[in-house]
Amino acid sequence: MGVLALLWGSGFLWIKLALQHGFSPVHIVVVRCVLGAGVLFALSRATGQRLPRDHRTWGRLVVAAFFCNAVPFALFGFGEQTVDSGVAGVLNATTPLWSLLIGVALGSERGLRPLRLTGLLLGFAGTLLIFAPWQRAGLASWGALALLTAAASYAVAFAYMGRKLTGPGVQPIALSSAQLTTATALSVLALPFGDSPSSDVDLTGVVAVAILGIFGTGVTFYLNYRLIADEGPTSAATVGYLLPVVSVALGSVVLGEDLSARVVAGMAVVLGGVGMTRKASARKGTREASGTAAVPVPSAARQPYCRP
Repeated sequence: MGVLALLWGSGFLWIKLALQHGFSPVHIVVVRCVLGAGVLFALSRATGQRLPRDHRTWGRLVVAAFFCNAVPFALFGFGEQTVDSGVAGVLNATTPLWSLLIGVALGSERGLRPLRLTGLLLGFAGTLLIFAPWQRAGLASWGALALLTAAASYAVAFAYMGRKLTGPGVQPIALSSAQLTTATALSVLALPFGDSPSSDVDLTGVVAVAILGIFGTGVTFYLNYRLIADEGPTSAATVGYLLPVVSVALGSVVLGEDLSARVVAGMAVVLGGVGMTRKASARKGTREASGTAAVPVPSAARQPYCRP
């Protein structure tokens, strides 16, 4: 769990370093997806999982790759051009809040209980505290909006994939390899519209993108998959609370980013709000599962790649 939190939480640091050392946001996405897909393809072959062969699944993977990889990966690159990597990690933690809002809009979250509603409002209040738009030196900017949109895009992808790409017989590692391959193709289509890498690309930038693709995108999915299978979804979900802590700490220590009391307080409020919504959701799931003869394998263990 600690290694997984470190690898995922450091992703925002690697994005910032790649940007500072010559890479453009679109090129970071392409290299990241290529390397991540390669790692997962090798792992799928090693575990005996095969890529999907039916056209329907590949069509659904296009939608999943768009909302879960191509769009948010690019938005995090654009956002971190003006926003600190630590703040990016905190804003990424708002994804469960967006998921709850989408669930309410789609009707899958009915009867929003006071605890979840309080958590939702508290989480977005923490985001507002981080932005501090009432201050001239606040963080509210197009970059911050891009980061929030990336978190919302993940939530859209979760809702879609939960309905279309989970179920018995799904081979998650192979399916994730196919999804990242699809995301690579979508990102390549955007290359003519993005900035070219500058002549200042150096070894630091190359190493940052390589680590982001191989470890932060490929290896982390396999670790998360094993964690869910071995310890259950509750333990795996705990990693989500560690990611912003890791990103803020690395941004401050490695990049010297400003660790203001307001940002720390905002992070605590956001995580508190997310914790309240998930605690209420867990209680609901426990009540629904009571009296059943068996507990099914959680869909998260069968879901393809959709992480920051």
